[in-house]
Amino acid sequence: MSPRPSRHPLEVVDKHPNAPTPERGTRLEDAIGRQVRVYRTQLGMTIANLARQSHLSPGMLSKIENGQTSPSLTTLQSLAGALNVPVTALFRKYEQDREASFVKEGKGLVIDRRGTRAGHQYHLLGHSVGDRTPRVEPYLIVISEPSDVFPLFQHEGVEFIYILEGVMVYRHGSRVYEMSRGDSLYFDADAPHGPEELNQLPIRFLSFIVEPDPNS
Repeated sequence: MSPRPSRHPLEVVDKHPNAPTPERGTRLEDAIGRQVRVYRTQLGMTIANLARQSHLSPGMLSKIENGQTSPSLTTLQSLAGALNVPVTALFRKYEQDREASFVKEGKGLVIDRRGTRAGHQYHLLGHSVGDRTPRVEPYLIVISEPSDVFPLFQHEGVEFIYILEGVMVYRHGSRVYEMSRGDSLYFDADAPHGPEELNQLPIRFLSFIVEPDPNS
């Protein structure tokens, strides 16, 4: 692979694009309430039973189950103990907003990069969302026409390639690997690497570049 291209926007969708967006606190309270009710029902306990065992009033427990109050950590610990579940189980249904990079088949952004030529295409299949590190760049690389000369690529991080179709010889540093469908190679991308021989066209393979954490 070549040095990483500049960022390009792909289609980014929310996990639930048509869902309402209530306040974060309300969603958390609702999620806790639902879990408390589920575990209580599974144990065949009434509100009065659980309230007594968790040292809460039935009215307070009812509010918790209906998401009408924000229980303290002490209260959650009491409830979890009475239900015989870990405290973390009460948060299980809470879903934070997440972004996803979604690309339809054949719609990956085509990237022009060093080594790109007729019959050689790099399709960017997604991009990291938010500020998380390390950053990952997934590519579908398609080689449909023969070539005698290839540039060798070097960049920071690590790379993983997986062959979907075709046969090629791939160089990494001083070693070469004959790769065909189902073969994979994981390597330090700082060493020179890239296709060296195209033995059976077309060749399609996935490449995942993982950037190092700049703060490490």
